[in-house]
Amino acid sequence: MSPNEARLVRNTAFTILALVALRLVAAAWTPLTFDEAYYWTWSKHLAFGYYDHPPLVAVVIRLGTMIAGDTELGVRLVSILLALPMSYAVYRTASILFGDMRMAANATILLNVTLMAAVGTLIVTPDAPLLVASSFVLFFLAKVLETGRGAWWLAAGAAVGAALLSKYTALFFGPAILIWLVCVPKLRHWLISPWPYLGGVVALGMFLPVILWNADHQWISFIKQIGRRARIADFRGAFVSELIPTQIAFATPLVFILGAMGLYALLRLKPGALATRALINAMFWTIVAYFIWHSLHARVEANWFAPVYPAFAISAAVAANLVRWDMRRQRVVDFCLRWASPVGILMFALLAVQANTGVLTGYRRDATLRSVGVGWRELASRIEEVRIRVGASCVLVPDYGTTSWLAFYMPEGTCVVQPTQRFRWVNMPEPDPVLLAGKLLFVDEVRPGGQPQLKESFERVEPVAELPRERGPLAFETYELDLLEGAKGSVLDHSPPNEFE
Repeated sequence: MSPNEARLVRNTAFTILALVALRLVAAAWTPLTFDEAYYWTWSKHLAFGYYDHPPLVAVVIRLGTMIAGDTELGVRLVSILLALPMSYAVYRTASILFGDMRMAANATILLNVTLMAAVGTLIVTPDAPLLVASSFVLFFLAKVLETGRGAWWLAAGAAVGAALLSKYTALFFGPAILIWLVCVPKLRHWLISPWPYLGGVVALGMFLPVILWNADHQWISFIKQIGRRARIADFRGAFVSELIPTQIAFATPLVFILGAMGLYALLRLKPGALATRALINAMFWTIVAYFIWHSLHARVEANWFAPVYPAFAISAAVAANLVRWDMRRQRVVDFCLRWASPVGILMFALLAVQANTGVLTGYRRDATLRSVGVGWRELASRIEEVRIRVGASCVLVPDYGTTSWLAFYMPEGTCVVQPTQRFRWVNMPEPDPVLLAGKLLFVDEVRPGGQPQLKESFERVEPVAELPRERGPLAFETYELDLLEGAKGSVLDHSPPNEFE
């Protein structure tokens, strides 16, 4: 390695470490989202499956809290640090496929400055380990291409297995790999080799505990996630129009432009070998094509595209480093490459400031208020004061998000229960019946007409407090606290999920 190449590697590593450090600061400052709090409750009762997803996100959180405790930083720590191996995998993949270290460095940095990677590893969801596993799927397939050694298929199978333990979207890696092998004549010999199939056995072996867990729980998670994607109620073209704007935001605009130009170049201008171009295209377009189809009848959340982002970042670096554009397009490419990192970092910082303070919108409501738990630490403390004052033995909450926030922010050991949707808590022990037999405190947002369903279920329903949830000077939600006594039946509703109907 020449001195210039060594300097490039050092500078890239320093940049990635600085970005990770920025995320760690934001992680310690920003309250949990309701999904993170929900997955944190999973981490307290590890299992091979859950109603919503496979188990890896719970393992990631459990490892972090073992190091940094049950804090916001602890919940997010390992997820953020996973950006380091993710970056290594993308750097090595790009350097193997295209043989250009500067292009590999740009691919690594461009991926890390996207909001998909920055926020996607900061906010711990199944997409965080999926993003990392997807990077290693690409890396190990690149090693297959580079070395021709069948043993790398076992590593690729392990990466796919880790992706399957993160999210069921990883099932699309199988068709993507098959398309790659079929489209490249010199790779078709692998179709009659045992190695790819042994890699599939490795992936299946890693995923088998999830299958067995589902078999023991009426296939609940498969039915929820895979079943809903198979159903087509009607076609709604409006959802398609949401895809590009959300991905422009998640990729950040300048990286999105580079990525789109790179994908165009890979399809039309053909930089690199056929096997290289086919690998990037197969890993990107197979998943994207499915989500475009899915958007014809249902909303596609922006974060669902996480597994294509390693390939997309490499495509962006292809546009920036390996294509000879005309003068006008080259100016666009140069501008995007120069400003992609500053713009991405600025967008991330502004998003963190806005989510925590609301100052950028003059403390008015915005979309982050519904998901980020700003104000919940203070509100949970005041709810605990009311619970002690009225002598309630347990707090009842009607939705899983608020239940999870209160479980995280109220004192450890406090009884917090969602009486409905018990299938969400199938791996957790049922609450002590003694705690549910005494006085109960029901917490929910103030709603027009009050809570008439409570009077049908309890002999006594007494409003005892109304408490605001605040961000800065803005009180944006008000919660009603009702004292409940004399349950007319079972407090817990074990009705099956709607997916079983």
